[in-house]
Amino acid sequence: MIAEAARGLAQLVPDWPRIAIVLGSAQAAFIESLNNTREIPYGQIPGWPSPSVPGHAGKIILGECGARRVCVLAGRVHLYEGRTPQEVTFGVRVLGKLGTRVLVLTNAAGGINPSYSPGLLVLLTDHINLQGQNPLAGPNDGTLGPRFPDMTEAYDRRLRDQARSAALELGLGFGEGVYAGLLGPSFETPAEIRYLRTIGADLAGMSTVPETIAARHMGMRVLGISTVTNMAAGMQSEITHDEVLATGKARARDLSRLLEALLPRIEV
Repeated sequence: MIAEAARGLAQLVPDWPRIAIVLGSAQAAFIESLNNTREIPYGQIPGWPSPSVPGHAGKIILGECGARRVCVLAGRVHLYEGRTPQEVTFGVRVLGKLGTRVLVLTNAAGGINPSYSPGLLVLLTDHINLQGQNPLAGPNDGTLGPRFPDMTEAYDRRLRDQARSAALELGLGFGEGVYAGLLGPSFETPAEIRYLRTIGADLAGMSTVPETIAARHMGMRVLGISTVTNMAAGMQSEITHDEVLATGKARARDLSRLLEALLPRIEV
């Protein structure tokens, strides 16, 4: 199914962009900065799962950011929707087959690090997989990658340096930290957040980790950027998905500015 989807998309767009961006909850503002866009709904691609969560549009947007051609995935599916790890990483796998070399993963996350505040952009330095699943479990397809891929540098240091420089030049506040991926869909309890803080997590979220593992398996370089949409359980009185969407939308322009400044610096 991965190969079939890749063949179909290659026929539509023979020269596929080498950089792809996955936009998380309510982070679609970046799309408005693109020129000469073309949209392909996920539903038109064989095997590509469509998201069921508000804030995830469910389509590919091809366009130009300045002189850089990019592919944007507007929305993703999650394990908590009842999807398998293979479905969650299907889009990443297809992009890898199409020649994507750099994958930028964005997400909405809860802040665990007490120095964070809602709206902060955080560059991911590493992750902790607490989702209980791994997209590489089962027989290994050697055409996708090795049986035991190295995850020492899951999030590319050079890409992070370039993102840091772009943020500083723009005067954007940002942080750097470790993302804990959990299954969801319930938000964490205060006790779970205390545990996550103890084991070294700065952020908590319900996506990104499977995509990163699949991308690294295929040899892609990955940059992860979280928007802190709320402080985690026990650090504020209540957490709602409406708050996540509202904060994501409010700070989407900052994320867009960062991506616009970053993309020309990336070598592919």
